Amino acid sequence: MQGAQIEKASHFDYEFFLGHKIVFICVARGVPRPRITWYKDGIEIFAHPYMQSILQISEWQLEGDRIKSKLEIDPARQMDSGNYECQADNKYAIDSRTFKADFSSLGS
Repeated sequence: MQGAQIEKASHFDYEFFLGHKIVFICVARGVPRPRITWYKDGIEIFAHPYMQSILQISEWQLEGDRIKSKLEIDPARQMDSGNYECQADNKYAIDSRTFKADFSSLGS
């Protein structure tokens, strides 16, 4: 038995260019293997209807009761700015990391 724990995560602050891709990654471990859920501004991402067509979440089961999850938003839009969170949980613990994404008006 081991509570869920995030081992590795993307940088906490992310500046993106409109029309480009945003990528966040979380790697977690635990026994049993944790589940990773993504949130934007406190709401589970799949509850955001406007994000369905531009959003992709990929998961890989790794050795040692680890899991890797990647959130991609492509193309990024101004409304994609906000606070993103990856939350790893199993029946023993919950761990989370928060990322702030803001768009850059410089260049393209």
